[in-house]
Amino acid sequence: MMLPAKEWMWFGALLAVGAAVDTLCRYFPAELPFWMPWEFSWAVFLATVLTLAWYWRGWALASPDERPAPWRAVSFVAGVLSFYVVLQTHIDYLAQHMFFVHRWAHFVLHHAGAFFIALGASGPVLRTGMPTFLVPVIDARPVRRTLDFLQHPAMAPFLFVGLLYFWLIPAIHTRVMLDVNLYDFMNWTMGINGVMFWSLVLDPRPKPPARYSHLMRAAMIMIIELPTMVLGAILSLSMTDYYPVYQICGRILQMSAITDMHYGGLIIWLPGTLTSFAAMIAVLWTMRINEEKAEAARIALESV
Repeated sequence: MMLPAKEWMWFGALLAVGAAVDTLCRYFPAELPFWMPWEFSWAVFLATVLTLAWYWRGWALASPDERPAPWRAVSFVAGVLSFYVVLQTHIDYLAQHMFFVHRWAHFVLHHAGAFFIALGASGPVLRTGMPTFLVPVIDARPVRRTLDFLQHPAMAPFLFVGLLYFWLIPAIHTRVMLDVNLYDFMNWTMGINGVMFWSLVLDPRPKPPARYSHLMRAAMIMIIELPTMVLGAILSLSMTDYYPVYQICGRILQMSAITDMHYGGLIIWLPGTLTSFAAMIAVLWTMRINEEKAEAARIALESV
């Protein structure tokens, strides 16, 4: 399908902006302000801008009844922007040289930012706003079967906790932090997995059309909570430096290796646990709302 000239101009402007930022980051990284990328990523740039553009377009095209509540829209946009901040500002540079900053970045990708994106319940709006040729792609049977497998109630918590542990295996973490391609792959897997898990848990709809019941979602939250706390406790209480790669790369803040690791462990332990508590409250709240709607519908039907 041919795109209108206006949309071609918009894409051209988008590519021009990306090319300008890429050039600045490539040749003048030290002169750029903190909010600019340290290492520009076309993938992150395009994913962020296109997602927000499709959301804006979908919001405009959707009827008032189809639009999510304004607070959900704010939540979704904030979550997407939080991903961009940790991946495409100098925070990413700090994360490559300080373990606790790295844990903050992954907390955003895997927990807080992904949580806010999922809370936005943005699926229908994004679907309305995206190009029509992409709709059959996301509806294709292989894509749906893959999602069904990854979001199975046994697989989803396993992947959520498993990726958190896997990328922090000392030998693997050292290798990843020294390879830019693996580093980018790690960040993408954490962000995508976080959005997939929390979207499953925070679905505001009852079952059906939601994939699982509120009880099953609460169970998945409980499954991930204990392993997350254990990992955080191990790293925050251990007196062995498991990640000497940050010494190799050079810590840019005056902090011992053990202190750096302890702070990182606390980020996994405390904010990670609080996110699970917030998710449990959200699940109970949506369950109550849906029960009240079902009861109101039943009473209205009986009164007819």
